[in-house]
Amino acid sequence: MRATHLAALAAAIACVSLAPASAAQTHAIDPAKSKAQFRIAHIFVSRVTGTIPILRGEVALDEGATIPSAVSATLDAAHVDSGDRDRDASLESSDYFDTQKFPEWTFASTKITPTGPAAFGLDGTLTIHGVAQPEHLDVTVTGDAKSPQYHATGRIDRHAFGMKGARLDPVIGKDADVTLDIVLSR
Repeated sequence: MRATHLAALAAAIACVSLAPASAAQTHAIDPAKSKAQFRIAHIFVSRVTGTIPILRGEVALDEGATIPSAVSATLDAAHVDSGDRDRDASLESSDYFDTQKFPEWTFASTKITPTGPAAFGLDGTLTIHGVAQPEHLDVTVTGDAKSPQYHATGRIDRHAFGMKGARLDPVIGKDADVTLDIVLSR
């Protein structure tokens, strides 16, 4: 290769490396339109379902993309709703959520792996009850790049987060199925 070609190649590489990368835009999660639900086995009622409000969150998207580059969310454990106020009080107690000490749960993505044109695996750190654990969610995308919506499913081992209510622990399932439906603010 001639010296002039090498110089041209070096200049082209320098221009490409100095070009600004397309920065991801951060979009807020709309708490009024988004929800987090759980479902867990219970010997007396088959399955208990409930919701935990999403307080806030963010999704980072590259322009024109529907699969994010980062996700974070905060849930309000102090306002669980299982349809039974006595059960909710039990869940909010120190036996389970301990909302006096830990009123919020947080999730921060650590890895996002596309699994299809409108699907991805979402790995991250979930902190519940003061305990941080790695968790995985399977996510599908609906909508388009202007208004993507996300449906995530996963399974959480409540014992891994220290939630082992002594009195009723044997009649409640260890794993909770979780579902999140996320809509972004626009």
